[in-house]
Amino acid sequence: MCLSSSAGLASQRPPCEKVDAVKYDRTVVAYHGCDAALARQVLAGKRELKPSKNDYDWLGEGIYFWEYGADRALQFAHDQVQRGRVRNPTYLGALIQLGKCFDLMDTRFTADLREAFPLWRDRLIADGRTLPVNGGGPDKLLRRLDCAFLNWYLERIAQKDEPYDSVRCGFVEGKPVFEGSGIMEQSHVQLAIRNPSCIVGLFRPNMDK
Repeated sequence: MCLSSSAGLASQRPPCEKVDAVKYDRTVVAYHGCDAALARQVLAGKRELKPSKNDYDWLGEGIYFWEYGADRALQFAHDQVQRGRVRNPTYLGALIQLGKCFDLMDTRFTADLREAFPLWRDRLIADGRTLPVNGGGPDKLLRRLDCAFLNWYLERIAQKDEPYDSVRCGFVEGKPVFEGSGIMEQSHVQLAIRNPSCIVGLFRPNMDK
């Protein structure tokens, strides 16, 4: 793949130079919204967090966390009460080493997706299958297209090379914080952990103290 740009630092690189895959050895703090009973059992070592496998998950299969987003994780847990999935909302804190991260905050990875999408789309059409569609309002809360494509792409990579441990992406979500603002109420960085060994440790936050 050849990447080039007419502006910024990318213009200083030769037109066909490709950035090597980055190993994210840094550790981040992240939060997982869930039911209080599950949180207690996980912290007691009686249960483990399981990967989400919904067809509408924003970043494909994985254990989901909000990077440095304790309040956003708790909001998510409260939202799940209305859906009957949580009775007593709370959140867990985690130390996560990102490992080999498919980081969609970096244009190297979004460029890879842009190039691969036509191949996946054309295969679906050739097989007589319907292309999934993102839905759920302006924030696209039901991301069936993104989920299906990311799962296919990451599984395809894993068949040929070392699999990715995590997926990371920033999302602009919600209403403007004030009239005319480009800052949205619920913007966040989300993590989907595909390799559970990336979770260095879990803890019960004491943010309310």
